[in-house]
Amino acid sequence: MLQFIIQDVLGTPAILVGLFSMLGLLLQKKAVSDVISGTMKTIMGFVILTAGAGLIASTLTIFSQLFEHSFHIQGVVPNTDAMAALAQKNYGTETAMIMVFGMVVNIILARITPLKYIFLTGHHTLYMAAMLAVILATGGISGAPLVIIGALILGTMMVVCPAILQPFTRKITNSDDLALGHFGSTGYLLSALVGKVVGKDSPSIEELKVPKTLNFLRDSSVAISLTMMILFIILVLIAGKEFTETVSGGQQYIVFAIIQSITFAAGVYIILAGVRMVIAEIVPAFKGIADKLVPNAKPALDCPTVFPFAPNAVIIGFLCSFLAGLISMFLCPLFGLSVIVPGLVPHFFCGATAGVYGNITGGRRGAIIGSFVQGLLISFLPAILLPVLGDMGFASTTFGDADFGIVGIVLGNIINFFH
Repeated sequence: MLQFIIQDVLGTPAILVGLFSMLGLLLQKKAVSDVISGTMKTIMGFVILTAGAGLIASTLTIFSQLFEHSFHIQGVVPNTDAMAALAQKNYGTETAMIMVFGMVVNIILARITPLKYIFLTGHHTLYMAAMLAVILATGGISGAPLVIIGALILGTMMVVCPAILQPFTRKITNSDDLALGHFGSTGYLLSALVGKVVGKDSPSIEELKVPKTLNFLRDSSVAISLTMMILFIILVLIAGKEFTETVSGGQQYIVFAIIQSITFAAGVYIILAGVRMVIAEIVPAFKGIADKLVPNAKPALDCPTVFPFAPNAVIIGFLCSFLAGLISMFLCPLFGLSVIVPGLVPHFFCGATAGVYGNITGGRRGAIIGSFVQGLLISFLPAILLPVLGDMGFASTTFGDADFGIVGIVLGNIINFFH
């Protein structure tokens, strides 16, 4: 039963967000029809968002295969989803307990401290719980102490991460109704601070003056399609017709490159539609939870929440973060670290979000340099984290986003110090 509640109910982000929406509407004593409609639309919005993310992830996986084949690169590819799945095989119960009690700690802290954030990015809660379970168990901690320490760290992270970003999130969204709940927060904070330093008087990247003949580039879907098309075509030409057509299942390789790039842009478009739907439903529903359980609480939502506010910064942030990842492949070995092959999924989602935060504080320069610095951070942290993961560190993947790296490295070293 516990496994069902944690894995299938709380571990499914759409259901988790839907349940919070339903609770909020019930606390406001809304009519049954409104409760059903609001809950369904919240879940549907999240399913749409997830479908878009799935499309992007599938095209990026193909991109990675072509990239590794073209440049003959072997190394560790950060993939938080894969890593969490591996962790749950060995530490499923511990992960589940940390997750549930972590959410309880989140609600208690939001109630009794000024940090009024309820972290609703369910899959990230699950991933962080999995990483904490691995590191604590590897460090020789087990039973109740493992669950208590893990839950306290997780619950604290769930209020601190949205709080450190809120001054910038408020400027991005022009409201104080919602927060960003994603464990890449230190990277976004770094990008915003770098933007502040380098971006004095730099205009927003959203105000790019585009010549009339290039007006079609003002549409972010078209701009993303064309950018990815150039990258994909270059890659398939280097990878060669034969290899590409084995990956594509026999489809002509240039046509395959074009379709993949447009599929990627379609994924971004679907994500934005899902985000708008979730925000439209969850913010009013959340008022019920805020009024009754945690006065003035704000929902902390996944990182694509900020994408619609700065579509140009999204694509620039991704490209600059990925460039930093490519450069890091050559830098990491100089410091005696494993080669980290840039994972396209973390560089897209984290890089894009860092671009939005860098842009809000430092305009174009902030978006470019901020997301680049964030890209270096998410390349070096996974390399430093690997030894801390014990036996799990031998897998050819690791946790990708910034907060996992920082929490993992600090916690692992504290445990080693006392052992």
